[in-house]
Amino acid sequence: MSIINVNFSSSTISSLQQFHSINCNGRLVDLSSPKLMGILNLTPDSFSDGGKFNNEKSALQHAEKLLNEGAAIIDIGAQSTRPNATFLSSEQEIARIGKMISLIKKEFPEALISLDTFYAETVKFGFNEGIDIVNDISGGQFDEKMLDAVAESKLPYVLMHINNSYETMHEKVSFADITLSVNQYFSKKTDELLKKGIKDIILDPGFGFGKTVEDQMKMIDEIEFFDFGNFPLLIGISRKSFIYKPLGKSALDINEETQKLHMKVLKQGAKILRVHDVAEAKKTIDEFLNN
Repeated sequence: MSIINVNFSSSTISSLQQFHSINCNGRLVDLSSPKLMGILNLTPDSFSDGGKFNNEKSALQHAEKLLNEGAAIIDIGAQSTRPNATFLSSEQEIARIGKMISLIKKEFPEALISLDTFYAETVKFGFNEGIDIVNDISGGQFDEKMLDAVAESKLPYVLMHINNSYETMHEKVSFADITLSVNQYFSKKTDELLKKGIKDIILDPGFGFGKTVEDQMKMIDEIEFFDFGNFPLLIGISRKSFIYKPLGKSALDINEETQKLHMKVLKQGAKILRVHDVAEAKKTIDEFLNN
């Protein structure tokens, strides 16, 4: 991926971001148009789809559905990170994942597989099974060996903004300026990643983790300013409580509101949308590209 090291005015950010691409195991993925990352939870306790896809047959069927609806990336996660979720060790994660990565790769070789984990050993396992991207909610903070494992894999890395421990990841923090705080975190962390040789970096502002509703809406309004266009942005707002709770709705009843927010971040240069409802998000991307 080409890293832009010069500071540019915000008015030029969108034109700069169109040149982003990521190298997934030697496969260059062009991000000049936004991509969809479909969520495949292999968990029994995720807040909106727990237990639905935690066997091989149902997981493969759901992977096929995500791809047919327009997902370029399938994000596989074995550990629920909702509040009060059951904590798994790396060994338990690996056992739960089983052969799902290699099975999906065999059935759908065109699919890119992202592995949602904060463990170094799970990354090593996933690499051997054929993953293309590491999606780490922890920013390398929950396992001291994580970033070295990613560097060794040479895979693209999703860096998310989050509190500094598993125990505190959902504690609401009072930020004087959420955009400034997240950018300070990104600046420090991307410098650390680059020094380790991790160059294909995707930034995730961390919606749903330790932030107030007000701060998250401010983040939506200011997406274009995150890291000033140096790295592509992944936005994960699908079924998040900061959208549905203020409306008095459920996680499954906010598609219209979510797509409006998706359009808002796409217009500000977001490159990857991490979603449960791929077909609806695909319509939003198509509308964005056609206008």
